This record gives sequence, C-alpha cells and structure tokens, in this order.
Amino acid sequence: MRIMPAQQFSITREVEYGSPEQNESVQRIIKRVREEGDAALRAYAKEFDGIQVGELRVTQEELNDAYAKVDAVFLEAIREAAANIRSFHEKQKRNSWVDMQPDGTVLGQVIRPLKRIGIYVPGGKAAYPSSVLMNAIPAQVAGVPEIVMVTPPATAGEEGVNPYILVAAAEVGIREIYRVGGAQAVAALAYGTESIAPVDKIVGPGNIYVALAKRSVFGAVDIDSIAGPSEIVVLADETADPAYVAADLLSQAEHDEMASAVLVTTSERLAGEVQAEVARQLEELPRKAIAAQSIRDYGAILTVGSLSEGIDVVNRLAPEHLELMIAEPWNSIGLIENAGAIFLGPYSSEPVGDYFAGPNHILPTNGTARFSSPLNVDDFLKKSSVISYSKQALLANGRKIVALAEHEGLQGHARAIQVRLDKEGN
Repeated sequence: MRIMPAQQFSITREVEYGSPEQNESVQRIIKRVREEGDAALRAYAKEFDGIQVGELRVTQEELNDAYAKVDAVFLEAIREAAANIRSFHEKQKRNSWVDMQPDGTVLGQVIRPLKRIGIYVPGGKAAYPSSVLMNAIPAQVAGVPEIVMVTPPATAGEEGVNPYILVAAAEVGIREIYRVGGAQAVAALAYGTESIAPVDKIVGPGNIYVALAKRSVFGAVDIDSIAGPSEIVVLADETADPAYVAADLLSQAEHDEMASAVLVTTSERLAGEVQAEVARQLEELPRKAIAAQSIRDYGAILTVGSLSEGIDVVNRLAPEHLELMIAEPWNSIGLIENAGAIFLGPYSSEPVGDYFAGPNHILPTNGTARFSSPLNVDDFLKKSSVISYSKQALLANGRKIVALAEHEGLQGHARAIQVRLDKEGN
C-alpha cells in the first residue's frame, strides 16, 4: 500500500455508464418485458440462469422451509439488527403540518408514504441479507403499505432462492417475493407483468445490468441511486492502533476490485505500521485477490502535516464511510462536511454500521456525499403543499401577484387573479 503526501493523491472514478453493448442489451430486455410480461421473465431465466421457472412468486412454504436452512446464531443476529435499524429510523419520521395565518390563510404540507416499492436483492455469490433490512425497514417506518422483493435464484440451474435472504425478508414481514433478477426484474417492477404489479420506486444494489436498467426506468418510477464501488477513509493520528486501521481498510477492499481504502494520517510512524499490517493481514484474507487489487489500484496512505489538513482532505474525498481514529473525535465531527457515515473511535469499526448499529448502510458513493444522504425514511415519502388563501389575503396581495404574472408575460395567470379583484370591487 503506497505512502505519499496527501497533495499528490487524487482518485477519480467515473460514474459507470456501461458499454454500448451493455446498454443495448438492457434496452432490449426492458422492451421485451414490457411487451411479453411473464413470458419474457421465464425466457430470460432459462437463457441467463439455465432455469425452467414455473411459479415466479416464492411460496409461503418456501419461506417456512428457509428457516430450517439457517443457523440459530444468524436468526438471533438478524432479529436484533432489525430492531436496532427500526429504532434508529423511527426517529426520522415526519408529520404533516398546517400554519394558520392571521388573515385566514392556511398553508401547510401533507406528507404521505409511497404506495408500493420494489426491493432488488442480489441472490448469487453477492447475497446480502442485511440489505433486505436496510431497504425494507425505512420504507415500513415511512408507512409504505406494499413492499415487493425480487431476487434471482441462488444457484444457476436451480429455482431455489438464497434461504438467508428469504429469512431476512420474512423477519421484516415481506411476503411478496419473486424469483427473478437482472435487468428483467427491474423492468418488471417498473412496468409490471401479469404476475408483478408495477411499483412507485425501486431500491437496492445490483450488477451493471441492474444499474443500467434502474437508470433507464427512472422517470417512469423513482430509484434510490446508482451506487458506485465501496469506499472507506480512515483519519488517524498517533493514538490509532495500526492493526485496527488495517483491518478496517481491508473490510472495504474485499468488496470488489474497484473499492477504495484510504488512510489519512498525521503520523509517519503509523503510516509505516499500517502499511506493514495491511500486507500481513492481506495474506490471511479469504478474498485476498479482490482486496489486493483494490489496495493496489485505489488504496493509499496519505500523510498530512496537521489534523486540520487531514480534515480538508477528507472533505475533498467525500467518502462513503469515514472513520475518525483520533484522540478526540467528537471535537472534529463538526468540521466534517462530506461523508456518508461517520464512525468515531477505535471500537466503531465500519462493519458495526454495515450490519448492526441501526443507521442505514446504503450510502452515497463516488463523492456524492457532497450533496446526498444515506437511504432514509424521507426517501419513501412524498409531500404535497396545501394552500387555502382567504378573501382578505387575495385582496391584499392580488395586485402583486398580477404584477409578477404580467412581468413574465403570462396574461392568463394575471387575469385569473384580476377577475376576482374586479368582482370583489378592488
């Protein structure tokens, strides 16, 4: 892992727009699903997964059977994690409001949940039951009445869905689940088929074809984001434990070859110790090949002359995950402007947030923490403005409204107000 002054480091990863061939393939899949519905889903299951799908919807019997295939430790952990995540997101709830003004005008906002959302969950090698919780629970807290999940079969050539994903879904009350994946699943959620009713929003991670499909259907439905590779930045001083820092950097590097793991430190000694620890721990990591390429291509140890300079570097990188392994992390949190999630102190390792603590692990990537937030309850709400203007208010402000409308050349707007002023003798 290279050590360098922070001024020499830059990381630019373009948003993945896919190749022309990938985009063409996605468009073809979406078009076919819109035209052929369930028949297209079954045809693509046979073409891509080697599966002759009968019933697209996962049965209650399959959900029940899944519990026999998961271990008790997992079940206890998923239940506790779900409770923590629900408790955290309950604090994000909003209420509708109205403002009664002295002239009789009533202004306000009505807040309603989306009616139906779709969750995409990868189901092959990259199967993440924790993402089921992170997507579903904020929607439930928001009050979304219908949540549907799509996930591909766990093994090529077999209809079965990953039992850990099924149990996670069952634990949060998701009963409408379909064994379909890829761009075709996104198309089905967006436009509907005979079996799958269309949704209002699609959330959840997937491969490049899923990402391109989500981008394509945006506008017909809402989406959460187009997620990029995972990122972690650790800001550390001489008090940090190099073994902890190295382990946390590798926890993100093992995600995929394009993941980014960066240490920013005021300590030359720590820089060298972390470099050695990363090399040592990498040898023992089961996903060594993936993590090694990530560290080689997108990893770095950046040295800075002061904590203030380190914070400037962090804000420039705008990381998905930021760990503050410094002597007084609470003294610096107010200076952090750009980060998806902030972890304070040596025991707040990033996986604590990924799995268990309660905050959402679906976070802004590719520097988008400059302007976006973790997935939250607001993502599943819509807001309507309420305007009840009184006669007194219209008479008092009507001429101002007319002036603004006429200035913009919209005479119909102006006349809609003027006709009322004329009738009321004003």
